[in-house]
Amino acid sequence: MSQPSTRPTLYKGYRFPPEIISRCVWLYYRFGVSLRDVSELMLARGIEVSHEAIRLWTLRFGTEYARRLRRTRGPAQFLKSRPTPVRHS
Repeated sequence: MSQPSTRPTLYKGYRFPPEIISRCVWLYYRFGVSLRDVSELMLARGIEVSHEAIRLWTLRFGTEYARRLRRTRGPAQFLKSRPTPVRHS
């Protein structure tokens, strides 16, 4: 028998399902876009959510999501040097 997940209780009382909330918070932290941009991206998918709701979600769930992103991407991956392409005229 599987153990009960704590995820549903974490999102209990929110209007949107956990998948929507996690997608919005993920978009905000992963790509560094504004709250209004996240709202517009979700609207393009047919989900109308205000930037204020996303702001509240990022305050509530953001630190955990950001911690997980840093753990999966590794420390300062964006600072690694990449070869610069040479352009010929």
